[in-house]
Amino acid sequence: MAFIRKVKTTSGATAIQIAYKVKGRIVKIIHLGSAHNQKELNVFLAIARKRLQASQLELFPETQSSLRVGIRRSFSGLLWNTLREQYRQLGFVQLEDEIFEALCIARIVEPTSKLDSLRVLADMGIGPINRNKLYRSLAKAAERDYRLRISQACFEHVGREGLALVLYDVTSLYFEVQQEDDYRKPGLSKERRLEPQIIIGLLVDRNGFPLGIHSFEGNKAETTTILPVIQAFLAQNGLTKTTIVADAAMLSADNLAALTEAGYTYIVGSRLYKIPYEIAEYQKAGPLSDQQIVTVRQNGYRVIYQYRAKRAALDLRNIEKQIDKAKKALSGQIPVRRTKFLSVKAKSKQLNQKLIHKTKALAGIKGYVTNLDIPDEKVIDYYHQLFQVEATFRMAKTDLRARPIYHRKRDAIEAHLTIVLAALAISRHIEHLTGISIRQFVKLLRPIRSGIVTINGIEVVAEPEITERAESILEKLLPGH
Repeated sequence: MAFIRKVKTTSGATAIQIAYKVKGRIVKIIHLGSAHNQKELNVFLAIARKRLQASQLELFPETQSSLRVGIRRSFSGLLWNTLREQYRQLGFVQLEDEIFEALCIARIVEPTSKLDSLRVLADMGIGPINRNKLYRSLAKAAERDYRLRISQACFEHVGREGLALVLYDVTSLYFEVQQEDDYRKPGLSKERRLEPQIIIGLLVDRNGFPLGIHSFEGNKAETTTILPVIQAFLAQNGLTKTTIVADAAMLSADNLAALTEAGYTYIVGSRLYKIPYEIAEYQKAGPLSDQQIVTVRQNGYRVIYQYRAKRAALDLRNIEKQIDKAKKALSGQIPVRRTKFLSVKAKSKQLNQKLIHKTKALAGIKGYVTNLDIPDEKVIDYYHQLFQVEATFRMAKTDLRARPIYHRKRDAIEAHLTIVLAALAISRHIEHLTGISIRQFVKLLRPIRSGIVTINGIEVVAEPEITERAESILEKLLPGH
């Protein structure tokens, strides 16, 4: 059974709904809109009656409908309002910059250029925004150091007690323009690109929630970035007892000494260029067993080596692929280009059997360096949480398309990275609460449209019909919404 239901809202309006009852219990409600005066109430009641009669044959059909309905525009208002609420919950609203807020939300919904973001915002019912205001917002983000305030809000969201462990990693972001300067420089690219680039250092908590983002010159050595980032973060937030986890790229004697001298504890990956003596001694007695650990204590820290059979199988498969590639290069089937196991001399080329043997002997072995006095297994477990920072970087590069960068001036580039930081925080927050990716979230909510319709010449807002799945997701973000 279906009937028309009128409900008084907190704002004083009257919500018109169609309710469906089964065995005396309401099982479904369709919200048609909220009337603020008698004229709007009559219109919504007329729409409700039409919908109730839609599947029924009228005994005396009207010769002509007296209800004239037109669609003026539609927009993804639900998506906008939901993302805006997450922006507010994270404390970013303290910036009091609605243009910056809009750019952050637009980057989550559909990453594109700043100007094209105006189209994305219009699709969510926002605008029009003057492009000059957009550029002024970018300048303001640099002048007023939005980055610092957003990082502080992220820290407060995680809480001091949640930062016993922080994860750090770096990546490179390239530019479409070929012109380099003191900031944008060619360097060692993780993507093997030749364009000018900058180095990005990202600090996250153990769940991948971003805490800070820093940029460096494109030819900056990765090992020299960790100390200034960590020191700035800890000093800013008054932290002393925090463990830093980083991959092998951050491992250098100077870094470890500086971290120890500053009183920090750390867990850093260790690259293996040769078979450690201790591992070689074990291997003399036979093959290593799965998850076997060998520990070596050195000057103020210890190196933990672990062998895993699953990792060894993967390593050996990759080694065989590289050997096959070297053999093809040796036979002339493919060009000789940076082939790992191929030894090329002036007049000859051959397989490097010594390197093949050494690489196979290292298969499945991973090293970890730490000055923490905790069990070896705990050190390994903490290190493996680095996948969280890698996942956050992937989100920045793919979902939020932080690269390539089209801006020319450094202030604009830094503002772009600040927008990416805020968008990352919102995205990670949503993923943590809902259990779905930010792409799935946007894909689910964006098609749910609100509308501006005219009914007999009166302009009213048509509320969206929310699917059950969307409703369940929204309940996790906005309980009791």
